[in-house]
Amino acid sequence: MTQIPEPPPSLRLTPIPRLAAGGRWRVEAMRSLREPLMLWFTQGQGRITVAGNTRGFGTHNAVFIPPGTMHAFEMKPRVQGTAVFFGRDHGLDLPDEPRHLRVREAVAQKELVAVLDNIQRELESDRPASDRAARYHLGLLGVWLERQLASEERAPSSGLRESAARRLTARYTGLLERDFSSGMGVGDYAAALGVTPTHLTRACKAACGRAAHELLQDRVLYEARRLLSETRTPVKEVARQLGFSSPAYFTRAFQKRTGQTPSGFRRASGPAAPGS
Repeated sequence: MTQIPEPPPSLRLTPIPRLAAGGRWRVEAMRSLREPLMLWFTQGQGRITVAGNTRGFGTHNAVFIPPGTMHAFEMKPRVQGTAVFFGRDHGLDLPDEPRHLRVREAVAQKELVAVLDNIQRELESDRPASDRAARYHLGLLGVWLERQLASEERAPSSGLRESAARRLTARYTGLLERDFSSGMGVGDYAAALGVTPTHLTRACKAACGRAAHELLQDRVLYEARRLLSETRTPVKEVARQLGFSSPAYFTRAFQKRTGQTPSGFRRASGPAAPGS
């Protein structure tokens, strides 16, 4: 089974446009991380899919994504903001489920910007105890997130409730993330969820506008691209790790989706380099 790569142990802040360095597929294809991630959008708009559910995002939106949660978002030219990678050993009490916050209050916006600025300043500093100071500020980010979630829960209900389609799609993406490299098809996932493939596809289309097989193909393709661009794993071994019956079948499937052979994609990606 293909494993999600281990994150670096340390806290990192990265400008959102830089996440697409090496190709937009790095943000627009389904993937997951082994560490918590928060995306703070300060400019632009688009759509983000988290755990199989698609919503629009815009300026002053904060999206928290727990470890092991499939996600992707549109990388449009005007999209700006900061990605907070919490690292492997953050030691914070963070939400277990994805959360999408639309931060409308100017005070809350300024608080978040100040915390992120302080984290970045300490990460770039060579002063004594700067690493510890950055982690203290990360703790304040955890407090900010907790307060925003509490405020959201106290707010009057919008009348929107999570639909059965969204719940089923979230369960599907959870299974998919666990078993995407097993060679299982949509029918296998549907059986595990106790529904028909047709019902599962209908639910996925209602939740995120994409069919169940498209989510599966997207996740496998992201992992193939990652292995080809970041490691020196032979193509035939990449095919085996991702559950393809043969290297030839993998090559045909990869070329159909990307317009390149696996070897051609690897050459165009340059030297293997670690991911973010």
